[in-house]
Amino acid sequence: MMTAPKRRAVKARAKSEITIDRIDHFVLTVKDVAASCRFYERVLGLRRVDFDGRVALHLGSQKINLHRAGHEFEPKARRPAPGSGDFCLIAATPLDAVIAHLKACGVAIEHGPVPKTGARGPMRSVYFRDPDGNLVEVSNYDA
Repeated sequence: MMTAPKRRAVKARAKSEITIDRIDHFVLTVKDVAASCRFYERVLGLRRVDFDGRVALHLGSQKINLHRAGHEFEPKARRPAPGSGDFCLIAATPLDAVIAHLKACGVAIEHGPVPKTGARGPMRSVYFRDPDGNLVEVSNYDA
């Protein structure tokens, strides 16, 4: 039997009139912002953008904001820490070319290529770590 608080939570979710469209950005807490930018620019072709005393990496119509550990911007995660990120990026480049580029850049592939299921269906993924130990997944959706 469901408790009263749980019933209210289920009822509240069912009545939500909010529609979320997409992710705009997320934050990675890093030891060295410059080193992280160099890695993501060189390895994944992301573009560094400086704004309001802050730094972001742009990809498509989204961005990754970078906070230096111990100097995070408010508000922030309850326990921000380098190496706690785990995220998936969708590449326009075929995954075999991504893998070849990662190897040419000296980036060790930790797992893959392997079949996975993303938000839009079946995909093929490869996993590696950034300089802080964040787990980065790069994928292509199946045709």
